[in-house]
This record gives sequence, structure tokens and C-alpha cells, in this order.
Amino acid sequence: MMSQVRIAVAGAGPSGARHTEEVDASESAVLAAIVDPSPSGTELAAKYGVPQYPSLTELIATDKPDGIILATPSRMHVDGGLQCVAAGVPVLVDKPIGHNVIAATRLVKAGERARVPVLTGHHRNYAPIMTEAREIIRSGVLGTVIGVSGTAMFYKPDEYFDVGGRWRREPGSGPILLDFTHEINNVLSLIGDIATVMAATSNPTRGFPAEDTSAMIFYFANGALGTFLLLDAAASAHSWEHQPARQDAGPSIGSDEDAYHIVGTQASLSMPTMRVSTYEGSPSSSQPLTTSRHGMELSHPLTIQMTHFADVIRGDAHPLCSGRDGLKTLQVVEAIVESARIGRPVDIAN
Repeated sequence: MMSQVRIAVAGAGPSGARHTEEVDASESAVLAAIVDPSPSGTELAAKYGVPQYPSLTELIATDKPDGIILATPSRMHVDGGLQCVAAGVPVLVDKPIGHNVIAATRLVKAGERARVPVLTGHHRNYAPIMTEAREIIRSGVLGTVIGVSGTAMFYKPDEYFDVGGRWRREPGSGPILLDFTHEINNVLSLIGDIATVMAATSNPTRGFPAEDTSAMIFYFANGALGTFLLLDAAASAHSWEHQPARQDAGPSIGSDEDAYHIVGTQASLSMPTMRVSTYEGSPSSSQPLTTSRHGMELSHPLTIQMTHFADVIRGDAHPLCSGRDGLKTLQVVEAIVESARIGRPVDIAN
């Protein structure tokens, strides 16, 4: 039988509680502890009958687990991750990998030097639809991928901006930093590294200091080009959510609305409808395209991510979304923000 690994969860907020639920339900792992000094931490630990520790320092010194999930606030990710690496404990860091690129780079390099697995919790990587899309692209059926167009258009209600004060109206609280990391990580996973970005933002709908409308151009290292439109004040269904339990966040997988269109020299793939359109003969606009639709069994990406993390801890798998993958995502997001600020393209390497 497969041995179960002991995993502790740091952070007792909504994300930590969700991760705790997955660890407890997993056949690959057992819940070792909750790390959070707050009453929420006490309540969560009591619910699952495990010890509560006020800090990672006390957890590691008292009962070092096999792995740790960091579901703490973003500003705590790097310091917490560095503690795990120093203790030789594999760590899954909730996205983003760090609060900025400089700090995140420290964590990623420390993990690589110590050969301690650092994973980034971009859980969409584990969704069956993403796995299927990557397999389609890698099979070569699309030919050479030369372009991608993407949209994330949804509407945040007025009350969203009144919860917890007015911080959600301020610069840095718009959809680029709060929502777009998921999309960037998807695009990097499907197409490859982004070398240069050009971005523009505006706030015509609400007039808040934070943007509500953004447009981007991506120059990929492999020569492909991409465009993306990001709106959080849009009456549109052209946004989608990988999690089967979150059908309210966009059209369900298999609906007739698409958010990504990946184009190759031989065929194209639309997501989430999972339609592949291809020429039967020599490619030509004068020839008809044949369209097929790929199906798959749905399962929650957080569940798959949990099983994968346990496999990595045991040494049976390499991280699907590593710390460096999370760093690349953060680099692109920061470049988008900078490009919009200065009105010029920004090279990721710089």
C-alpha cells in the first residue's frame, strides 16, 4: 500500500480551511497540525482533532511534518517558505509565490540550492481540462503554435468594493494583481515562457484608482504572439473557472462560451469548449475545417493537487507547478503593471 505522508497546514483562513479539508480527505496524506495562533486556528485544529501551533518555528521544533502547505497571507509566503526549506521540509506555497519578484526569487533559489521541493499553489494546473489541453498541444495536432487570444471578462458587484474597507478600490487591488495570476499561469503552462509584454489599463466604469479594464500583448520566447482582455466590470460570459464546484464563476466546462483560443499552423484549440478545429487536407482558408470536441472526467483540481504534493514529498513525482513556475508568473504580472505604467513594452528578463 502507498504510505501516507504527514502534512501540516499553515493558515486558518478560507484558503487554509479548504486545504485542510483536502488533506483530511486524501488517501495519500494525513493532517499533522494547524499552524495559526488565532481563534480560527484553534477552531480548525479542534474540528480535525490535530495539534495547533502558533508558528512554523514551534511546529518544526516540536513535530516536524513531511510537508507543509502555506495558506498564509501573501506577505508571509517567502519567510514561511524559507523556514520550510531550511528545515528540509517540502512546501506548497499558495499563490502568489511571494509578494514581489525580488523576495520570491530568494525563496525559489534557496529551494533549488537545498534541493527541497517548493511548489506554487496555482491549482488550475491540475484541472483535467488543463491536462487535456497540454496533451493536445504536445501531441503536435495543432502544428506549430503561433498565437493565443484570451479573455477574462466578469463583473464584480458593487458590494465587493465595500467589504473590509476601501482597499479594493486602490491601486494594486485591481484584477491584474488579484485575479490575473491564474490566467498568466495557464498561458505559461500551455504556450511557454513570455519574453516581453505590452499592456494598457483604464478605469472608465467605476473611476476608482484601481483599474477595471486591461489589455495586453504577449511576445512568447518561442515566437508565438498573444493578446488578452481583462475586465472586471463586464456583462460577459467569456471567462471560465476550472473548478467544477464553481459554476457561478463562469460558463461550465463544455458550455458554448470560450475564453482561450490557441492557434497553430495545422489546427486550433478553443477552451473551455475543448473544440479542436483542423483541416483534413492541406491547410488553406478555402478549405473547410473539421471540428471535434474533447471530453474528460471532471475532478476538483485541489484534490488532484493534494495527491500530487504527496507524490512529490515521497519522491515519486516532480513538481508540476514549481516555485520557479510561480516566479515566472509573478514576473509577467509585475511586467504587465510596469508596462501599463510607463506605456512601453517591458522585457521579462529586465
